[in-house]
Amino acid sequence: MWGHAISPWWELVGGVRQDFKPASGQHWAAFGIQGTPLYGLELEATAYAGERQQTALRLEAGYVMLLTNRWILEPTVEANLFGRNDASREQGAGLAESEVGLRLRYEISRGFAPYVGVSFNRLHGNRAEQARADGEDTGQTRLVAGVRLRF
Repeated sequence: MWGHAISPWWELVGGVRQDFKPASGQHWAAFGIQGTPLYGLELEATAYAGERQQTALRLEAGYVMLLTNRWILEPTVEANLFGRNDASREQGAGLAESEVGLRLRYEISRGFAPYVGVSFNRLHGNRAEQARADGEDTGQTRLVAGVRLRF
């Protein structure tokens, strides 16, 4: 993704996305906006135009809460919407997926911060019906751990 600042707190982004699975994958053109309207709140909205006139929209929000100067709690929410059904790629029209998460990180430095957290994922609408028909769960809870790197 390439970004260009349009104000001190907002930038326009554009680029490409490649989905490798399911099926044969898909190429997307991406256009969006991201920024921080309030201290600690981060918002992103990205629209995608794919092959065979497929469209998608990803909305993301996160809030950074400083517990101390080094301990940071970050709740997040994400939603993925699609313009059309595409059973071969397991995409349903409308709200297809949502995720709510919570991460706790310790900033050893601004560029290096290990974290642990939990994520709740849910499928919706046509995508959930496709998963049920395939014998899959429509919701998952995941424990996450990793390192946040900033350059």
